[in-house]
Amino acid sequence: MRLLSSLGGGGVIYLTAVVFHNAGFSATAVGQGLAAAALAGTAGRWLCGWWLDRGRSCNGPIVLAALISVLADTRLFTATSFPAYVSGQMLIGLALGLYWPAIEVAVTQSCAPLPSSRAFALVRTADALGIATGVLLGSGLAAWGRLRGIFLLDIACMVVLLSLLLRRPLPPAPARSDGVRLDSWQGWVRPLLPLLAMTVLCTGMVALLQSALPLDLVRGGLARPPLPESTGALLLALQLGLLLALQWPLGRWLSERSVAFGLGLSLLAFALGSSLLACSSLGWHSLTVLLLAQLPLAAAVAAFLPTATEAVVEITPPAHQGMAMALFSQCFAVSAFVAPQVAGLFLDQQRHGAGLWLAMAVLCLLGLTLVRPLARVHPHASASGGL
Repeated sequence: MRLLSSLGGGGVIYLTAVVFHNAGFSATAVGQGLAAAALAGTAGRWLCGWWLDRGRSCNGPIVLAALISVLADTRLFTATSFPAYVSGQMLIGLALGLYWPAIEVAVTQSCAPLPSSRAFALVRTADALGIATGVLLGSGLAAWGRLRGIFLLDIACMVVLLSLLLRRPLPPAPARSDGVRLDSWQGWVRPLLPLLAMTVLCTGMVALLQSALPLDLVRGGLARPPLPESTGALLLALQLGLLLALQWPLGRWLSERSVAFGLGLSLLAFALGSSLLACSSLGWHSLTVLLLAQLPLAAAVAAFLPTATEAVVEITPPAHQGMAMALFSQCFAVSAFVAPQVAGLFLDQQRHGAGLWLAMAVLCLLGLTLVRPLARVHPHASASGGL
């Protein structure tokens, strides 16, 4: 299921910005559509977290998310105006908001006897394989002049996903105990705050790689000429291919270490990769520098995604993990709301992405101060075993 959803979503997430850049939309307009998607996802995340913490099946939110995705893809496939683009993006955001908390909680409920840390590394590998394949197919569609076909691919994947869900439903989330007081809510949310702040930063970087980097590549840098759409898509596919190659071995290695170590490593790799992206704008061996940047960026994502999800499981009592996953995925929405708009303004005003990538490198280094509180985390009991 993870493979199918990421296969269809990979091209949509990474290449929708290019589709509407081709349609004559400004970078600011593209960013506003992505921000609308993030805003629409907020309601879906809260609804899904509320549903899961009451012990209800993970199946319901995911089925609804798949149906909404089909509507969104249909809308985006035919969209030529800004209102149509924004409405399609809002439907995509709502679908993602319903999907992510449920699919993450399902991992913890079905991973035994595998430890949840290794299980998250394994499912993130499926995500990476699907996204890399989806973007590669999208680059082929771009070269063929049929880039909007990414929406049809996502529709096909959602139809297959729905058939799988009907044949093999996902397990229920843990029931939330009755009579939980406000001080209990504060008690489990407070330890999450450093992780949530770090997640906003790291997912902001991921959102920029999905939205700003494709535009930066096709628009050119300070002294770097614009790249053809197919070359830019292949460069993104390289990053995702590296992510696929690194996800399982790096995730498995980090599963044997503390979450603070893995998150610190991720921040350092994001800072290095972002610095190289900034340097690529200077025109000195630009393509080589862009290629070199893909390795630390892929390593950063491979380290962050399973480690941060495992940190949520370790910090949060089982009865609150549905809402905790909603809060965690809400950080993705906050980043996706703010980052594309800021990036659009940077790109429209400066005409290049050097300042944007340099600023992100500095922020990632400052984010290391958030790692120390997580070193004192005492994990809640979780599934154990080996693979």
